[in-house]
Amino acid sequence: MKKLIYISIGIIAVLIISVIIFNRATGGEKTEYLKVKIEKGKFEILVTTTGELQAENSEDITAPQKLRTSRHLRFGQIKIQDLIPEGTVVEEGEYVATLDRSDALNRLKDIEDELEKMQSSYIKTKLDTTIQLRNLRDELINLEFAVEEKEIVLEQSIFEPPATIRQAKIDLDKAQRAFEQAKKNYKLIVQQAEADMREADINLAKEQRSKDEMQSVINQFVIYAPSPGMVIYKKEWGGKKREVGSMISPWDLTVATLPDLSSMISRTYVNEIDISKIKTGQEVRIGVDAFPEKEYTGTITDVANIGEQLPNTDAKVFEVVIQINESDPILRPSMTTSNKIIIATFEDTLFVPIETIQSDDSIPFVYTTKGAKQVVVLGPSNENEVIIEHGLEAGDEIYLTVPDDKDNFKLRGEELIEIIKKKKEQERKKEEARKADNGKQSDKFGKGMSKEQVDKMKKSMGEGDIIIEKKQPEDGKSSREVVVKQDSI
Repeated sequence: MKKLIYISIGIIAVLIISVIIFNRATGGEKTEYLKVKIEKGKFEILVTTTGELQAENSEDITAPQKLRTSRHLRFGQIKIQDLIPEGTVVEEGEYVATLDRSDALNRLKDIEDELEKMQSSYIKTKLDTTIQLRNLRDELINLEFAVEEKEIVLEQSIFEPPATIRQAKIDLDKAQRAFEQAKKNYKLIVQQAEADMREADINLAKEQRSKDEMQSVINQFVIYAPSPGMVIYKKEWGGKKREVGSMISPWDLTVATLPDLSSMISRTYVNEIDISKIKTGQEVRIGVDAFPEKEYTGTITDVANIGEQLPNTDAKVFEVVIQINESDPILRPSMTTSNKIIIATFEDTLFVPIETIQSDDSIPFVYTTKGAKQVVVLGPSNENEVIIEHGLEAGDEIYLTVPDDKDNFKLRGEELIEIIKKKKEQERKKEEARKADNGKQSDKFGKGMSKEQVDKMKKSMGEGDIIIEKKQPEDGKSSREVVVKQDSI
């Protein structure tokens, strides 16, 4: 029993001695913190967006134009029955798609039935007219004979009593009037018959044209490429591409497109928070997700004046079109792009990582490796870095994180605090002036503004800040937002 106690005491003693030795061995080590050496260099302010490649110019592959322009035929939506795979390279005249003919064939059958009725009606009208005119001509001949008979009776009654002669004259006058009236009626009936035949002929020709036009349209339900190129499916308003089973309407007959791949654009959308920074002519660095090793350059050619809300999102965005400067055969429409829009560039300036900046009562500072808590005056920033206007020099080293012994760091650069406060006051006044100006513009243009007025304004506005105005209709049931650019209003 005593032996067991001695062994336990020995183990505990060894553990205590080990802990003491370890603490002595490690107690003198200091924690190493990540630090960065400040250097001057090129600083860029960027707005980064995701976009999609599109051809600047393209030719549409469409269903027959008569689906929209025909005066005699009225079509609803038509289903795409067959469509070659997207990306297929075709030559002029090669097969592209087939539209569903079932409804058109049923309508053609109805037109053929109606045409057959028209033809029967035309023949019947023609026969009825022929018989009627023949009867009228026979009646005219009989009336003419009746006049001659009355003339003979009058001639033979010359030796008869006066009353008999008088009666013969009256009978002759009646026969002559009946004959003359019949001739006039015959002319009118002939004119009426001619009009009826012309109407029947017009109706028959109209129905025949409808049949011929329908047959011509049905023959064009097989669609061929109007020129050589790569087939790209038409993208509908909701973003979904047309495919087998999709419906096309007479007002949007495009089935697919043949893009000109020699000139490409990147179509992207910029959040309303950043749109005031975007202007035409700004340079852009463009990457393509499919080829991460490739980088292209571009220039903004168009910035939308009216914001929109994309499906399944709450934020307002503005469409921006970027012209790609280079031409590369590997680029294809619908490829995803990353666009770095260069807002501003500063040459030979000091900047540090944003995570190095600490704040105390809205006063920014950094921890230097010389044991100083250095106050700094900040300039413009981007997503990762911020410019240092005052407080640091090239070659200074600062910590990326807060040191554990931060309380031992001495405050330096207190004279910069007044500069920081003045700068913030200037920024505050500038922001108040901008908001006041926005309010005036909203009062001027926001009241009673219809959608047509907004669309008209879109054509006359330039670039600038954004006014987002909530407008309450008179009925008080709902409100809507009008998002417009400010400067040129």
